[in-house]
Amino acid sequence: MDRLRRLLCLTLAAMLAAAPARAAASITVASTTSTEQSGLFGHLLPRFTEATGIAVRVVALGTGQALDVGRRGDADVVLVHDPSAEEAFVRDGFGVKRFPVMYNDFVVVGPKDDPAGAAGRDVAEAFRRIAAAKAPFVSRGDRSGTHAAELRVWREAGLDLGAVRGSWYKEIGQGMGPALNAASATNAYLLADRGTWLAFKNRGDLKVLVEGDPRLFNQYGVILVDPAKHPHVKAREGQAFIDWLVSPAGQGVIASYTINGEPLFVPNAGSNPGK
Repeated sequence: MDRLRRLLCLTLAAMLAAAPARAAASITVASTTSTEQSGLFGHLLPRFTEATGIAVRVVALGTGQALDVGRRGDADVVLVHDPSAEEAFVRDGFGVKRFPVMYNDFVVVGPKDDPAGAAGRDVAEAFRRIAAAKAPFVSRGDRSGTHAAELRVWREAGLDLGAVRGSWYKEIGQGMGPALNAASATNAYLLADRGTWLAFKNRGDLKVLVEGDPRLFNQYGVILVDPAKHPHVKAREGQAFIDWLVSPAGQGVIASYTINGEPLFVPNAGSNPGK
């Protein structure tokens, strides 16, 4: 019996030693649908957890909603892509400091036959042509960074969206993936982030029609929610996540995420673009 007991103890010890280590801590990150639906987090977060032992729970929303989650103290970190809104978040006392992390760009996708004649490099001119043709256009309409960028383009095109919009303009109030699905199903134009577009499979008759305009630059930033505002924020673990993201290790993991050899995001920690 003693021999059997010793054998069972040795077996249990071996099983425990072989079991994968569990994360000792966890944080909640409020982020955008583009970082999740592009597949970046699936590539990035396991490597962070392996390096630090900190698990990450992601709440994926539009940027405006993600910042609202941070304002309520329901996340430890926000990682979003609307620099002016991010700066206001910090200025209003909800975030400690904004760090640039990475960028990609927006593209205008639409039907291959391009009935509005939108193709080119000038995104404002493309929007003017889409509105003039009353060609189907899908808007996220969800206060996301992409939605904010779309509204900026309408303004830069000199168009009052409230005055020109009609049945051709469809707001869906959802993330990037559903918006791309809606555009594919209706053969409509859409402003999309390149990362999610590259990861998107259900393209139907859509193709990239407008790219390369400097106004399509898409910067992402990361911010620790201020523990002075919300004392329950896991400041040490949240700052560890930020420090890793902007470190050579984290930046290298971001750079290594590609689809068909094309990077979805370009790391640029330490820069201050878009000013």
